[in-house]
Amino acid sequence: MRIQRLTLDEWVDVFPASGFEWAHRPDVLRVIDAHATGELQLYGGFKGEQPVGLLPAVVRTELFATAVLSPPPGLGIPRLGPILLPTSPKRSKQEKVNREFTTGILDAIDAHEPLTLVGFACPAAYADPRPYIWAGFDVEPRFTYRLDLDGRTPEDVKGSFSSSIRREMRDAEAAGITVSLRGMDGTREVYTAHANRRNEQGDGYPVSWEYTRDLVAALGEHVRTYVAETPEGEFAGGLTVLYSNEEGYYIQGGTRAGISDVSPNALLHWHAIEDILTDPVLSSVTRYDLGNATIESLSRYKSKYGGELVSQYLVTSGRLMTLARRAYELITY
Repeated sequence: MRIQRLTLDEWVDVFPASGFEWAHRPDVLRVIDAHATGELQLYGGFKGEQPVGLLPAVVRTELFATAVLSPPPGLGIPRLGPILLPTSPKRSKQEKVNREFTTGILDAIDAHEPLTLVGFACPAAYADPRPYIWAGFDVEPRFTYRLDLDGRTPEDVKGSFSSSIRREMRDAEAAGITVSLRGMDGTREVYTAHANRRNEQGDGYPVSWEYTRDLVAALGEHVRTYVAETPEGEFAGGLTVLYSNEEGYYIQGGTRAGISDVSPNALLHWHAIEDILTDPVLSSVTRYDLGNATIESLSRYKSKYGGELVSQYLVTSGRLMTLARRAYELITY
């Protein structure tokens, strides 16, 4: 297998039609390149001229040590890491591609050097991290809830919610809470409420407004912001939802503004889900990702939407594990 550094234009040329996370999109990588500390490096694995694997990473060098991070912390990206593009349906050949691509990438980034630190938060589609274990790296599971919406009706999906979520939706509607799609002004309100809440909790929310603004502008039709308002027109909460070709992910929001006595969160999620089910513009989107389900307090609430518990993997060099564990816990709730 040949591992090759790619330009962004070359990344566009080999980018797959499916099987990627929203942050793998070329336009998002351009925003990462502009805002991340370090150098964006793009790698492709090729069998002949056929691409079989891709990896974007940000490389930082400080105090003689080099960190290779995918995604870089501080940008609110829950998953990035390697994409595999197998050309055969046979398990043995898929595993061979995975092994060879992993070996090639680790060699290309000098991952086994004593002063190289590695941190990959892998896509949910990357289900086999064993080559990293075999290469001596630490692999730790992370979790999310994914709601499968393919071929389902709104009534079926709503019926799969817990009674407490349906009651939360009814209470919000009864209180006159309304939800609408908003532009950049709504995104700013959602960002501010989310950042304030996280800072109040002592997390020190690291994601800047400038990065969020540029990300939303770059994604264009692949992002929507939902804002909940009281009958008096006051901001009650919101969600910013980003899309790959197949999945919607909420990255900011779900935070009550304290204006209303009832929570708008279930109603906000429902509007995002209902749009996926009914809006022809989102016809290729068949899943909704509810985000971080590794933290117990968050998982109790998110499990009530009836989604499937999905594992993903954090790959790190042992020296980076403590730092990476904390960094990747904080970037997505």
